[in-house]
Amino acid sequence: MNWDQIKGNWKQMRGKLQEKWGDLTDDDLDRIEGNREQLEGKIQERYGKTKEEAREEVDRFLDS
Repeated sequence: MNWDQIKGNWKQMRGKLQEKWGDLTDDDLDRIEGNREQLEGKIQERYGKTKEEAREEVDRFLDS
């Protein structure tokens, strides 16, 4: 799966994102609205990850 697919199907992907990162709220996902950098930033903020760790987690999510 690539980021364009996620962005195009954002409403459907929200559930999968919340399964993976349960600390992300509906408001967070509303604000992110398909923006990968914002998603990575929220993962950093909520989980105390570095920018690189957040990017790697999103990459692994895309590959799954």
